[in-house]
Amino acid sequence: MTKIQVLIADDHVMVREGLAAIIGRQPDMQVVGEAANGLEAVALWLQHRPNVTLLDLRMPLLDGVGAMDAIRHHDALARIVVLTTFDTDNEIAQAIKSGAKGYLLKDAQREELLECIRKVHGGETCIAPALVAKLAAGISSETLTGRELDVLALLARGKSNREIGVALFISETTVKSHLRNIFAKLNVLSRTEAITVASRRGLIQL
Repeated sequence: MTKIQVLIADDHVMVREGLAAIIGRQPDMQVVGEAANGLEAVALWLQHRPNVTLLDLRMPLLDGVGAMDAIRHHDALARIVVLTTFDTDNEIAQAIKSGAKGYLLKDAQREELLECIRKVHGGETCIAPALVAKLAAGISSETLTGRELDVLALLARGKSNREIGVALFISETTVKSHLRNIFAKLNVLSRTEAITVASRRGLIQL
């Protein structure tokens, strides 16, 4: 039986070793490489051309999305599973847009991980139902403009309307107009709620 060749990319050595141990015990799988950053992941992928790649989103030198883009530049059909601690709808959407065939959180059960690898190897997609719901919620909401994101970022830093206006060279009235639009798009009623929802969706980083 031909084994599923798996590449693991994660900047935490304990995570890599744990995944390698779990996968290595499977009779139908074989770990062909372990990468500590995005650039190494791309290099090892080119060297081994694995059947499935497990990829963390946040890694040094090149993040997961950048690594995915580089890998899929060489093979648009590359089968990649994102395995991460981040579950904001923005990050899920970015990963799917970049071609991830699977998206799992690191607290997933071992059997769930192994099943996902097998599914993706078989040509299926594998995204947890809860993450699909979160992704759908993000897609269904209106997207914020670049200026609205600028206002939101300053809002998250505790800036007043006047301070936001000064920083962005706009009037306080314009700031209030942007805030009304932000509240409506995020379906929130207060500045605090806007920051909480935006952070959960990955629109800002606190």
